[in-house]
Amino acid sequence: MSLNDKIDQKAQEVGGKAKEAAGKITGDDDLRAEGKADQIESGLEKAVDEVKDAVGGAVKAVKDKLGR
Repeated sequence: MSLNDKIDQKAQEVGGKAKEAAGKITGDDDLRAEGKADQIESGLEKAVDEVKDAVGGAVKAVKDKLGR
């Protein structure tokens, strides 16, 4: 996962928390739900990137063992 990806995901998470808080304060359930959705999306993107990194590391280890 690149640094830019990490920054984007963190910004989306923080933005989602801000939307959720603003929705709670103003009583706007749609805004609150949008904020929660942004946080979930950010978490899913992070999980996918972590899986990609793990698979890439495993593939590299196998290639190294096979001398390729």
